[in-house]
Amino acid sequence: MQVDTLFERAKLPDGKLATIAVAHGRIAAIEDDSAKLLPAAAHVDHVDLAGALVIPGLVDGHIHLDTSFIGDNWKPHRACSAGFNVLERIQFQKELLATARPMIDRARALIELCISRGTTHMRGHVNVDAAVGMKPFETILAVREEYRDVVDIQLAAFPQNGVIACPGTTELLDTAVANGCDVIGGIDPATIDRDIEGHLDVVFGIAERRGVDVDIHLHEPHMLGVFQLEQIASRTRALGMQGHVAVSHAYGLGEVSLDIARRTAATLAASGVAIMTNAPGNHPFPPVAELTKAGVVVFSGNDNIRDSWWPYGDGDMLGRAMIVGYRSGFYTDDELAIALDLATGNGAKVLRLPDYGIAVGAAADFVALAVEHIQEAVVSPAANRSVYKGGRLVAQNGTLVSRAS
Repeated sequence: MQVDTLFERAKLPDGKLATIAVAHGRIAAIEDDSAKLLPAAAHVDHVDLAGALVIPGLVDGHIHLDTSFIGDNWKPHRACSAGFNVLERIQFQKELLATARPMIDRARALIELCISRGTTHMRGHVNVDAAVGMKPFETILAVREEYRDVVDIQLAAFPQNGVIACPGTTELLDTAVANGCDVIGGIDPATIDRDIEGHLDVVFGIAERRGVDVDIHLHEPHMLGVFQLEQIASRTRALGMQGHVAVSHAYGLGEVSLDIARRTAATLAASGVAIMTNAPGNHPFPPVAELTKAGVVVFSGNDNIRDSWWPYGDGDMLGRAMIVGYRSGFYTDDELAIALDLATGNGAKVLRLPDYGIAVGAAADFVALAVEHIQEAVVSPAANRSVYKGGRLVAQNGTLVSRAS
């Protein structure tokens, strides 16, 4: 066996100590005795993890790289005139971005922050519509290439200003997907476009034609939101896209009765539609435990980090898992494991990562944490952590140490 690096005294999620052998950026073997993994007459690097818990690289399943003010001056938050209003928040964003530092600098700063906290994979929603044109997409596409050795970034073409309500957007979305976007997005078909079927026709039409996944922002409330989830599930089944469709936020699921939420969860599970939640502080959000029990894949992301939508965020998906768990009332060990899954394995399922996890043959993308077990990783995210991409150290204790191979 050809081995490049032996990671010794690694604590696996089951609590056992082992040595992880890495060759050519992948996990070649996992053994309890490092001597069994030493190849004859070959140079091998040894890394002593000293009993640190090893978990797969964190997956940020929903982030906005083009609109964050990380790397910029502090922007005081502007409150909506009454409650939460998506259209008003979009206008605030437009005004604040007009005087922000260059997008490429802010995107670099945010990506580096996320990597330093342990993110090895992310799905970035980038604005693509007739109101902003292709510039955000082109910028983030270039940044993705810069960081391809230290983080894998999927891009979703996100029509924040609507599709039907913003003529010319359909063509731009199609162009973005044809030129590097991995996912087609959507947003609030009823509230923004006032045409649910027309909006979904465009989104699913591009997905079917281009062979890409779907991820729709759905902030719409109560039964309106539930109705649209049912419409999305129906389209997913009709096109045979089970496992290729996600709905982000789905606030309505947290605003209806538990019976309705359970019935909708069964429909989503049968249709293979995943749900993303970041458990925002001022909103009801989907009942994670009920969805999980029904078989829905629930995943998480940091969403907006210090931008015009809210001032919070540090790029840490373990911190996000803690927030989701805290707001969901997760206390038992099994429940805390669910919270971690939202930031690891479940996100990997939605992003359809073929070689993810702490397993032989998987990519050697992992985080070593100074904690005793996965439950402690959620309830008290450790600042002391090392991040490896392809078996190579890329960040340690909150500092990026490598950008290129």
